[in-house]
Amino acid sequence: MARESLASKKERAAAIEERMFAHYGPGKASLDYTTPFELTVAVVLSAQCTDAAVNKTTPALFAAFPTPAALAAASPDEVASIIRSLGFFRSKAKNLVALAQMVVADFGGEIPADVDALQKLPGVGRKTANCVMCEAFKDPQGIAVDTHVYRIAHRLKLAGPSADTPQKVEDILLKVYPRPQWLFINHQWVHFGREFCRARNPRCADCIVGDLCPTRGLWG
Repeated sequence: MARESLASKKERAAAIEERMFAHYGPGKASLDYTTPFELTVAVVLSAQCTDAAVNKTTPALFAAFPTPAALAAASPDEVASIIRSLGFFRSKAKNLVALAQMVVADFGGEIPADVDALQKLPGVGRKTANCVMCEAFKDPQGIAVDTHVYRIAHRLKLAGPSADTPQKVEDILLKVYPRPQWLFINHQWVHFGREFCRARNPRCADCIVGDLCPTRGLWG
């Protein structure tokens, strides 16, 4: 099979996004939050956890520590006692307190609206930073590549075999999709990954982008 040109890949990606937007709209975050601080905390907690589990935990956490300053003054043990139902709760509690302390000390008590500054915060990697930039600030500086986005990018062959890390997948997607669409990709693809392009038993037969997928039917 001939290697697909970047121009052809962009055309196919545009057609895929048109279908995604028609089906999901701009998408919506699955995590409950009201401020950039709450979203950042929720995304940190969501590592190795379901969003539903996080949403059951954060109301009590935000009631106890509603601001970065309040969380910065807490002990990791206090935080851990609230989030103990989540995986890796002790390390997450330690990171959250350290994160809040850095926000207060270095960023004037406000979550920084910059993808590089966000990654300086304990527990915040590239994926979390991209989520916060797109969702809280509506200023896409990248695309959050989680397990859904990684899987779908490869199945759609927008990413090739050499794109074997989330960063490499993101680099490709940033070339294929225009910047305004970076806002939507993660939200849409997470929903698409849950509804159609599941890790196991994907719904290839009635997939909304099936005719645009080079690997349709190979994952049953």
